[in-house]
Amino acid sequence: MSRILFIEPYYGGSHKSFADGYITHSSHEIELVSMPARKWKWRMRGAAMWLAGRLPDFEPELLLASDYLDLASFCSFLPPHLARLPRAVYFHENQLTYPLDAHTWRDYQYGLTNITSCLAADRVFFNSHYHRESFLGAVDELLRRMPDYVPKEVPAKILEKSDVVPVGIGTGEIDAAVPAAGRMRNDGPLHLVWNHRWEFDKGPGEFFEAMKELDERGAEFWLSVLGQAFRDVPDMFGRMERELGHRLRHFGFEQERRTYLRKLGGGDVVLSTASHEFFGISVLEAVYAGCVPLLPARLSYPELIPPHLHEECLYNSKEELLLKLEKWAGAPDGVRERNYKHVAEPYGWENVAPALDARLSSCMRRTEERDERISPHIS
Repeated sequence: MSRILFIEPYYGGSHKSFADGYITHSSHEIELVSMPARKWKWRMRGAAMWLAGRLPDFEPELLLASDYLDLASFCSFLPPHLARLPRAVYFHENQLTYPLDAHTWRDYQYGLTNITSCLAADRVFFNSHYHRESFLGAVDELLRRMPDYVPKEVPAKILEKSDVVPVGIGTGEIDAAVPAAGRMRNDGPLHLVWNHRWEFDKGPGEFFEAMKELDERGAEFWLSVLGQAFRDVPDMFGRMERELGHRLRHFGFEQERRTYLRKLGGGDVVLSTASHEFFGISVLEAVYAGCVPLLPARLSYPELIPPHLHEECLYNSKEELLLKLEKWAGAPDGVRERNYKHVAEPYGWENVAPALDARLSSCMRRTEERDERISPHIS
């Protein structure tokens, strides 16, 4: 067992889920230093200065940070004995390929911070292969914009030290909330679940249009919209509540975790219409709770779903989505007989945490061997 100092400037959402899950299931001793999940731009700019001066009385053997930390700056503020430690960074998202709405311009300084964090780390972890590949492509594209003095082989250097480790899901808490059969048996119409953030990158407009057309085609279905809403809610959700109210079984974020998981267990199909997804925690939780996934054949989703289920569980167009939903709505009991819990089981923290433990242990060993090679021998 090793001692790890975990630095998380944005302790909320998937970042909080990852930190809590890993700390609970890791065999290492982990000390978490965090800041509330607010004002992400200020976290990327200022968290390194703040946190470096407020570290706990803890003697770590490795530093682990999330992508919201400016790791290069952070290490420059540390005392020498901490600055020499091996360090790893985990990317939940990145600021080069994260989608922006039509009214926002991309500030490349945040992307450059992600790049320098990668270069300052001994190991770089991404939550999916899709995320790693899209990020490295964007790194190359950004560096090509530089007018001169362009650093060489940066994507290759990051790739060499990178690995893919998914975010774990709490299979134990889902088992405790949802009956052991893996599904809360339903009667009546097909029950569709949409459990994503109420923001533009999750495709709420595409979702509403598909549900509206499915309703107009005469399909029978129930709908639960469970995602988390923030201060600025897309107008589409107001229309959804008004125009699809007769289909809604639940509408709004469920604060109580156990109740939320039970509602997942009461669904038949979990849907996504996202234009952005680096991983997909909400989908995997729903699948483990008993839902059949129906997802775009893009982004990280083809990684989550085994190849032999792609034809059934992935779609390439709005029309293909509607045709599948019409078919399934006409025979809901056939959908309820399917159990794809095994698809999500490999992502349980009981499997993910040991894999990350091993990679961090390897990082520590490699750094020790490197330091031994470069240290002068004293006779």
